[in-house]
Amino acid sequence: MNAMTDVPAVPIAFKRNAREALADPQLRRNFRGAMDFLMDKRRVQFPDGDELERLRAFGNRVRARALSKLPELLERLDANLSRNGVNVHWAETVEEANAIVHRIVEQHAAKKVIKGKSMVSEEMEMNHYLGERGVDCLESDMGEFIVQLREEKPSHIIMPAIHLNVGQVASLFHDKLEVDYTEDVDRLIQIGRETLRRNFFEADIGVSGVNFAIAETGTLLLVENEGNGRMSTTVPPVHIAVTGIEKVVENLRDVIPLLSLLTRSATGQAITTYVNMISGPRKADELDGPQEVHLVLLDNGRSQAFADGELRQTLNCIRCGACMNHCPVYTRIGGHAYGTVYPGPIGKIVTPHMLGLDTTRDLPTASSMCGACGEVCPVKIPIPALLRRLREEAVRAPEAVPHHMRGQGSKYSKKEAMLWKAWRKLNTSPALYRAFSFAGTRLSALMPSNIGPWTEHRSAPKPAARSLHELAREHLGED
Repeated sequence: MNAMTDVPAVPIAFKRNAREALADPQLRRNFRGAMDFLMDKRRVQFPDGDELERLRAFGNRVRARALSKLPELLERLDANLSRNGVNVHWAETVEEANAIVHRIVEQHAAKKVIKGKSMVSEEMEMNHYLGERGVDCLESDMGEFIVQLREEKPSHIIMPAIHLNVGQVASLFHDKLEVDYTEDVDRLIQIGRETLRRNFFEADIGVSGVNFAIAETGTLLLVENEGNGRMSTTVPPVHIAVTGIEKVVENLRDVIPLLSLLTRSATGQAITTYVNMISGPRKADELDGPQEVHLVLLDNGRSQAFADGELRQTLNCIRCGACMNHCPVYTRIGGHAYGTVYPGPIGKIVTPHMLGLDTTRDLPTASSMCGACGEVCPVKIPIPALLRRLREEAVRAPEAVPHHMRGQGSKYSKKEAMLWKAWRKLNTSPALYRAFSFAGTRLSALMPSNIGPWTEHRSAPKPAARSLHELAREHLGED
């Protein structure tokens, strides 16, 4: 777990961000159309509900088994990768991870880095870190390339530029790449590829993420559709992979159901165009591949989640984005409103471990608790239950024992705690309850019409003239 810090946390301005997003009709149209499209594609891929549930249960067992052996599997992964010629580095914090990457960059006097899609590198803010140190870091995934041109963060973990429509991308390419304006999607993709292609050969180092790290064979597995991941990991002479410690699985057999669940849940494909397996640097008799491979294993709060039996389920995530695609909140406000690398339902349970509940205090409550995220999760993460747990940790007294999370008690209020104690006393004492009910029904006229945020879009509740108990006694003819 990351060390505690004395620097006061600055809460993410989620409520302000959400209001701004709701006031943007173009953003809402873009997301509504995109989410409907993705939900339909997933539905087509899982026509048999029974098969889906069997596969989800299987995927859950695979991930749970891997997490139950996490320390052992990580050590085995390290040993097998090292035996294969891969340099393995461990980082507790994003600062340590960035320092490791920068050290490798300096060792090779590298000036240009090209990156395949990697959410962990976004988590590290690697582009910004290297840029401040004079290293050009270019995204090669088309969606990531687009948001990099706009100087934005990704708004979705699978489709980073999903918040934009074709006209907005066309204007961006026209302005930034100085090409003729066109809304032809194929032409826009070709323009992006032409721009990126020369950079693959100019880059000194390629960076990628990892979808699954296989302990049995010491293999890094990446899935993608555009080929940029394969180019990033084979053309530059040095390849650096970055991943969270939870991505390890025990063996190749375990990958099969997870791949099926990932691709079908994420993009509605039976399988992605490319499945890359990397087990080491280029050998003497091989024609391509990097001369040097590094893997950075990042903790960044994951061990905090791992230490708790319930919260550990957060680490089951295979980063498919299905929970976002089906979330009514995410669909209306988009990814940027969350102010974090991981938005949507999964972000609300992952990010508090990375940044602390004091920074993410509003995220666990940014949910309608409709349960759609838990129903579609391919590895059966009980997201609603974990949101309730995080809400509990946020209002738990900061000094309470046990101390489960960094930022525990960030929304704790002595006044609120006293009110809930009074509520509990009221509802466990028949005499007090009867007295309160009698007073509430007789003094209903004193009920205020404005009771805070509840009445911004609703009418204030008005107590009935008589309580249900009184009506029942009257109906039964009791005194």
